[in-house]
Amino acid sequence: MNTVIIPELPFSLDHDGSPACRPEVEDGALTLTAAPGTDMFIDPAGADAVPDAGRLVGEPPAGDFTLTARATVTFASTFDAAVLLVYADDRHWAKLCFEFSPQRIPMAVTVVTKRTSDDCNSFEVSGHELWLRITRVGQAWAFHASTDGRWWRLLRYFTLADSAQDPTSGQSQATMVGFLAQSPTGQGCTARFDHIALRAGAPADLRDGS
Repeated sequence: MNTVIIPELPFSLDHDGSPACRPEVEDGALTLTAAPGTDMFIDPAGADAVPDAGRLVGEPPAGDFTLTARATVTFASTFDAAVLLVYADDRHWAKLCFEFSPQRIPMAVTVVTKRTSDDCNSFEVSGHELWLRITRVGQAWAFHASTDGRWWRLLRYFTLADSAQDPTSGQSQATMVGFLAQSPTGQGCTARFDHIALRAGAPADLRDGS
């Protein structure tokens, strides 16, 4: 599949995972349509197979940065979500999600996977839009969410694999960032990401709302 270019990002996005998502880029906004039954979650209670979902990922610039986007989701089924993704390998990733709960309420949700996944519901959202932000600070990552794009709540602060091993060459490969739409229990989900921006550096204080 073709590489996807977002004008506001200094790196390209490549297709990964399956079944593939369907991307559209218009006026700097990215729309992803997920296939039915797509998810990335390794149940800590045990699972026979590692679930998968088509995604767009790319290698960000070196150093600290923040990646921001406003997510809008056409929710239909439980766990439909728009996701900003940090991806090291098929057993190490993290998701910052705008997700539809079993109570049919949009929520900010995070998942950090280190061989198995955790699941953390953060806060309920009124409406179908939420601002999402990934920050890299040294070897650490931070997830923030905002209802207005100005005041940011810190949801997670964590580490992931510094680098992943390519299964073919055995060489180290960089941790990627990107976008995902998922529909674990449904027939598909459409997620739109606009106001996409990547800036060098990180907030001086991850916890003060800036």
